[in-house]
Amino acid sequence: MDNPIVAFTIFFLLIVCFYVIRFIYRWIGERIALKRLAQSGIPYIDQMDGFQFEFYLKSLFQELGYQAQVTPKSGDFGADLIMKGPQKIVIQAKRYGRKNRVGISAIQQVYGAQAYYKADKAWVVTNSLFTKRARALAKACNVQLFDRQALQELILEVNPTHTAEKVYQEVKLESRTCPTCGKVLVVRQGKKNQFFGCSSFPQCRHTEPINTK
Repeated sequence: MDNPIVAFTIFFLLIVCFYVIRFIYRWIGERIALKRLAQSGIPYIDQMDGFQFEFYLKSLFQELGYQAQVTPKSGDFGADLIMKGPQKIVIQAKRYGRKNRVGISAIQQVYGAQAYYKADKAWVVTNSLFTKRARALAKACNVQLFDRQALQELILEVNPTHTAEKVYQEVKLESRTCPTCGKVLVVRQGKKNQFFGCSSFPQCRHTEPINTK
């Protein structure tokens, strides 16, 4: 009777130790990931609008030695930024909600921009993720993708002077007009997040989120 009981007890303790060690390992991993997330400023990028995100990327790549310029909103031929340095690179910037993935249209646009601007490389940079189809097309077109993890690693490597927090707080959101009455939309503070509201409130009650994707 003693041997089976001892064997079972040892086996049970080994199982308990295994799960405890796995729990501790995961907890440490999550703590490290959260720390790196905060250091990279990704949470602030998640709150930016497209204009702020482009401005931030411009500042980031300038610290890598590139001459970066943001293209006009209309007639950009698929590129949000153009970088000139050892190589000419066109970039499509996609600031999305984390639940929304970047699809193949971004790859198609930046691939066309690469041809139009006679660039050496084409990149798509996002704070989110890419669909499987987008990744497959990017591989076929030789378009480099920077997803949330890759962007975070790049930021931590560069450690930019213009942090995401600084850009988010100091760079104004892109101006918009109310689609209902044509008045200027202004930023308002809700219970949880900021949003755009019509400046003619309460006559016009139109509202819209700062980030539509």
